[in-house]
Amino acid sequence: MDWTILQFLAPAIAASLIIAGIHAYLGLHVVERGVIFVDLSLAQIASLGAAIAVWRGYDAHDPAIYWMSLGFTLIGAFIFAMVKGHEANIPQEAIIGISYAVASAAVILTLSKATGEAEHLQNMLVGNILSVQWPEVALTGAIYLAIGIFHYVFRRKFLEISIDTKAAAARGVPVRFWDFLFYASFGLVVTRSVAIAGVLLVFCYLIVPSVGGMLYSAHIGRRLAIGWVMGVVVSMLGMYLSVQFDFPTGAAIVCTFGIVLAVMAAFRPLLVRGGQPVATVQQSH
Repeated sequence: MDWTILQFLAPAIAASLIIAGIHAYLGLHVVERGVIFVDLSLAQIASLGAAIAVWRGYDAHDPAIYWMSLGFTLIGAFIFAMVKGHEANIPQEAIIGISYAVASAAVILTLSKATGEAEHLQNMLVGNILSVQWPEVALTGAIYLAIGIFHYVFRRKFLEISIDTKAAAARGVPVRFWDFLFYASFGLVVTRSVAIAGVLLVFCYLIVPSVGGMLYSAHIGRRLAIGWVMGVVVSMLGMYLSVQFDFPTGAAIVCTFGIVLAVMAAFRPLLVRGGQPVATVQQSH
């Protein structure tokens, strides 16, 4: 890879590493909560906000599009936090799936009435990480740093609720309040990441490193470390393969995630003592 190509890829590489860092942590919570497709649902709710903004006459590049998307994402976060399906023996994943389906249908209805910018909006969720520029990378890094600090300060609360919601509620923890803070911060990340990298790549950054960590450890700290290393390595390897074989970058990284996870799973019986499954998570203090 010569210097010119490396200069061209530098913003995309930086963006992918930043996204990998925050999503590996959030993915740990998502997997523990059993809400695997929450990012897809929030992304679709965000796109509904953008679709409505375009329908109301805003230009597709207007900052109002982002703020409308973020507003709808926060509404989705409020719904997921307040509607606790387990109280009626309804899996929260079902609520998330319903939200995704309704938001998708609403986007289709809205786009059918939008003119001019509908194609641009439909491409919004595909993302193009190669087109990201340094100012966008810097702003994204600053936002994610703030969210990372917020989660670090309240990490025990978030982990307590993610690992055992009912036990936390029994101890008097205001679960709905902390759930809203989690989903709201998660929505901030997803709204920005999807616009840069697209739904499929963001989904992989969120879920695959967490699953990779679960293969080798039940300890939160070690799982995070494995997830972060995996995210960084796969990002760099996927970018390299994209350049070498002229593949679409996002798709190359997604496929690399799948291959690396399969290799990790294949080698697990050789590296994990006794090959016993990791069943119970252990908190770091």
